[in-house]
Amino acid sequence: MDWPGLMRLGLGGLGLSPEAFWRLTPRELLVMIGEPTGAEPMARTRLDELVRAFPDKDRGT
Repeated sequence: MDWPGLMRLGLGGLGLSPEAFWRLTPRELLVMIGEPTGAEPMARTRLDELVRAFPDKDRGT
């Protein structure tokens, strides 16, 4: 990890106090500075597939 660079971003760019900076997990800091953290958002086609596979049950209303 580039701690000096992350500290510049956290303390300078985000305006965090040193205490707040050091309380963050690395993952939280990366989310705050806009780094990608995981899978791509679900596309509409995948949502449609899930809706067909798991339709809402009629609750009799």
